[in-house]
Amino acid sequence: MKGGYSFVLPLLPLFAMSFVFVSNGQPLVPAMFVFGDSVVDVGNNNELYTIVKANFPPYGRDFKDQEPTGRFCNGKLAADFTAENIGFTSYPPAYLDKKAKRKHLLIGANFASASSGYYDTTAKIYHTIPLSKQLEYYKEYQVKLRAFVGEPNATAIISGGLYLVSSGSSDFLQNYYINPLLYKVYTPDQFSDILLGYYKTFIQEIYALGARRIGVTTLPPLGCLPAAITIFGSESNECVAKLNRVAVSFNNKLNATSQNLQNNLSNLTLVALDIYQPLLDIVTNSSDYGFAEARRACCGTGLVETSILCNPKSEGTCKNASQYVFWDGFHPSEATNKILADDLLVSGISLIT
Repeated sequence: MKGGYSFVLPLLPLFAMSFVFVSNGQPLVPAMFVFGDSVVDVGNNNELYTIVKANFPPYGRDFKDQEPTGRFCNGKLAADFTAENIGFTSYPPAYLDKKAKRKHLLIGANFASASSGYYDTTAKIYHTIPLSKQLEYYKEYQVKLRAFVGEPNATAIISGGLYLVSSGSSDFLQNYYINPLLYKVYTPDQFSDILLGYYKTFIQEIYALGARRIGVTTLPPLGCLPAAITIFGSESNECVAKLNRVAVSFNNKLNATSQNLQNNLSNLTLVALDIYQPLLDIVTNSSDYGFAEARRACCGTGLVETSILCNPKSEGTCKNASQYVFWDGFHPSEATNKILADDLLVSGISLIT
């Protein structure tokens, strides 16, 4: 892949992992736990009183049985592909799903909620689940797990599991930049520091609960999301430079904060997984990856639609989403998610070996 990444050296560990799958048929980790926002929500918002949902067509039209599960995508998320890449044959269920009971929770759970963020108020605006509440659900999960499999087995699942965190985009695009109570009080740099304070606390708390393998995704190139260009691009068709600069600055601080946490918490593997550069490269060189369209998303006009604005009556929705980098105004298509997940597998190799 481009953007400074080389796939030459990682080929050996990837082949080795494939051999592991073939030889014993077991995932590389006992469970996956997912926290964050719409990029990784697999249906928790379905159970909430909020307009931020994706449990209706055309969402999910390329998913198994063409089922709209609540994923903000035409098909699989990057987290779904990650689960497959490390050997799982099914995905960690949405924790609030009424079917997510007992044996279904043995492979972990997904606590993510679209329109949530590191900043609790972001989720409260949209009546979704902030990270602090996701953590409370995780504590509840642990109680259920111990009751089902016993303390020793539960401890092995918890300490050996892979933890993925994807958050921050909603804090900026759905709160800070449209909220005068924030952008008139704090500079983007100051707001980033506030978010990273919450991030640090979240990692410390989940570490105290037994997490030892944690991957956190960076912010994407916020200024390249179709809706961001439409809303903040001043009638330009180009990525919004100021938004991308903020994302880069935040990501640099996220890397430094993560390194500091790993240095100070024993036996913790904490990896900042770069989403920014791979997605920027896909957008910038879309034809190299087989895409025909990187500015407009597939759903509707492709300029702003997401959630309830992306619906069966949205005019202009494309027929073949695999030709589009983005599915809706804020979220990558399944084809893009596959590329990103394969890249994350390489950058996060230390989390699963």
